[in-house]
Amino acid sequence: MDLENKYILITGGSRGIGKATALAFAEKGATVGINYHSDDEAADTTLGLLKGKNHKAFKYDIANREEVRRLVQDFINTYGTIDVLVNNAGVSAFHSVEDDFEAWDRAWDKILNVNLKAAAGLTYWASREMIRHGGGRIINVSSRGAFRGEPTKPAYAASKAALNAFSQSMAKALAHHKIYVFAVAPGFTETDMAKTTLTERERERLMEESPFKRMAQPEEVAHAIVYFASEGAEYSSGAILDINGASYLRT
Repeated sequence: MDLENKYILITGGSRGIGKATALAFAEKGATVGINYHSDDEAADTTLGLLKGKNHKAFKYDIANREEVRRLVQDFINTYGTIDVLVNNAGVSAFHSVEDDFEAWDRAWDKILNVNLKAAAGLTYWASREMIRHGGGRIINVSSRGAFRGEPTKPAYAASKAALNAFSQSMAKALAHHKIYVFAVAPGFTETDMAKTTLTERERERLMEESPFKRMAQPEEVAHAIVYFASEGAEYSSGAILDINGASYLRT
C-alpha cells in the first residue's frame, strides 16, 4: 500500500507511541486522524507537528462501545473512507489477588474494555468500510507482557495476549477481503509518561533487561507499524513483531 493519500486512524494518537506513529504516517504523505480521550492540549500539539494538511483530532472515549461506533463513523464522514486502523490506545493498572474483589474486578473491567473490547469494536466497524472499498490494514499494539506474564498487572498481560489471538483470528477471517492484520509487541518504551512516572531505580532496572541497556524509543515502534501498513507487507498478515531489544525472547 502506497501511503500517500491514504487515511489513517490511530487511537491513543496524541502521545507516546501513537504520537510517533502519527508523525511517521504524516511524513509518508498520509492523512491522519488521531483519537484521544481527554487531553486537548496534547492532541492540539501533536496535530501542529504533523506534516501536510487535513489531519484531525477525534475526541472519543473508546471504553464506551457507542463512542467506538461514532468514532469510526465520524472518521469516515470526514474523509470518505478508512485505509488503516492502528489500535494503539491502552490502559494499565496495578492490581493483585490480595486486593478486595471489587477492586480486582474493576481493574479487569477497565483494562479489558479499552485494551481488547475497544480494539474489537473498532476492527468490526472499520473492517466493514474496508470491505466496501476493497481492502485495508489493521495494526494492533500489543506488549511483551502478553508472553512473559505481568504478576502485578495480570489483566494487562491477559488483555494483550488476547489481542494477539484476536489479531491472528482477524488475519484469517479478513484475508479474502484483502484486509491484512498485524500486531506489534513492544517492550517498555520511553514515552513522556514513562519519564514522569518511573523512579531512577526503576528506569535502571528496566534498561538492564535489554542487552542494549536502554528502552525502546516510540519512533522504533512507529517504524514497525508503518512497515506493516506499507506495500509489500501483505504476506506477513497475522504476524506479531517483537520490539523489545532482546529483553524477552520467545520460541
